[in-house]
Amino acid sequence: MSAPAGKGIDDNDYKSRTGQSEIPVVGNESTVESGVNPATEDSDATLERDEKDAIDQSNIVKGRTRGAAKESYAEPGDEEGLPGPDDGTSRGAQ
Repeated sequence: MSAPAGKGIDDNDYKSRTGQSEIPVVGNESTVESGVNPATEDSDATLERDEKDAIDQSNIVKGRTRGAAKESYAEPGDEEGLPGPDDGTSRGAQ
């Protein structure tokens, strides 16, 4: 269920009752102080800045396939990289 634009849903079923919870939960009608500037809290500039800050450019591979020829990649087999049956490790139930 979605709320109509500009209107909230008045549902206080989750609201804490006296003596019920140590963590208070306020109702929908309560005002809550926001530490965000309303003029910039929902702007494209803020989103762009946040994305720029979050992406570590030094961790991005420069070439998409690192220069490999087209269709030269092969999926590893099911047993590839696994120890053999005689390596001394325990085996599952048979």
